[in-house]
Amino acid sequence: MTIKLSSPSYGELEIQAVTRVLQSQVTSMGYETYMFEQELKQYFGREELNILAVNSCTAALQLALQGVGIKHGDEVLVPSLTYVATFQAVSALGAVPIPCDVDDECFIDVEDAESRITHKTKAIIPVLYAGIENNINAVYELARQYNLYVIEDAAHSFGSKNTILRDSVFCFSFDPIKNLSCTSGGAIVTPDKELTDRIKDLRLLDVIGDTERRINGERSWDFDVKEQGWRYHMGNLCAAIGRAQLSRINFIGNIRCSVASRYASELNGLPHIRLLPINYETAIPHIFPIIVNEGLRNDLMQYLLSHDIGCGVQYKPNHLLTYFNRGYSLPNTEKLYSQLLSIPLHPMLSNDDVTTVIEIVKEWAINI
Repeated sequence: MTIKLSSPSYGELEIQAVTRVLQSQVTSMGYETYMFEQELKQYFGREELNILAVNSCTAALQLALQGVGIKHGDEVLVPSLTYVATFQAVSALGAVPIPCDVDDECFIDVEDAESRITHKTKAIIPVLYAGIENNINAVYELARQYNLYVIEDAAHSFGSKNTILRDSVFCFSFDPIKNLSCTSGGAIVTPDKELTDRIKDLRLLDVIGDTERRINGERSWDFDVKEQGWRYHMGNLCAAIGRAQLSRINFIGNIRCSVASRYASELNGLPHIRLLPINYETAIPHIFPIIVNEGLRNDLMQYLLSHDIGCGVQYKPNHLLTYFNRGYSLPNTEKLYSQLLSIPLHPMLSNDDVTTVIEIVKEWAINI
């Protein structure tokens, strides 16, 4: 049986949550969505935070950008090493995502980002790849210097003890294989009440005041719309699953951290590979990428697959995609793209699965 690269973890609590909502006959946005937002606030432990549940992290990013005023023709700095959703969230507004290089830890290269700033640059999106945020202070310093908005793509970082301490705008993902899953979903988290109030309507087609009515089981019949809105809200069904997952997040997080810690301990120092510097005492890992010496990544990939071990490349750089190619090279990103390989990390892995992955990677590294 193949050891999967990633997998959700659903159980009896999630089944009960789905059943509860289906029996209520109210599956669209309403009380469950409201309660999920309130329970997220309790989880983060900061009363001043505002939470808006939406249908994906892509929607969260787009709404956050629109909320701070990004418009057609504006430029937004984005590390090229990210899933294409980050770039699509920018271009959906008619803005231009500007691909930036990354450093050796897969975090946006601040010096390269600075070199790409023009009079059109209005924002920067640091992507917390694999939960890494080691150079985040430099991003905020750059933003202060050039008066840029910062929107953090925290799709990989739900559960990090450091991320939510910053007074910024965070966009989380709750898709099936993330640290917390709603099957499909995301959230915008920020202490900025004015921004929250603006986005709250935008996620509901900009129908003014619709959130409050839906929470009370009502609908808007006589309403106003003041700007372009989107159907990006999270429904009760997904929110109920999220609530069940949130009640299990410590269990799910402990498994992820345990697996990642074993990998970090037993794979560190092997020939031909290096690991990213992630602190598993403060972060719940979403993926476990290893960096393989140049020219050997595909060999290791095929070796793992031949032993029924799932693996993947996260991600193809966006500046290499036709739609986002701006005609320049990003050398470190391209080098890392040829070296990165993610190995299995999810709550459904058994101890034997983890042992097998470690043994096969060691076997390859020692004998190559």
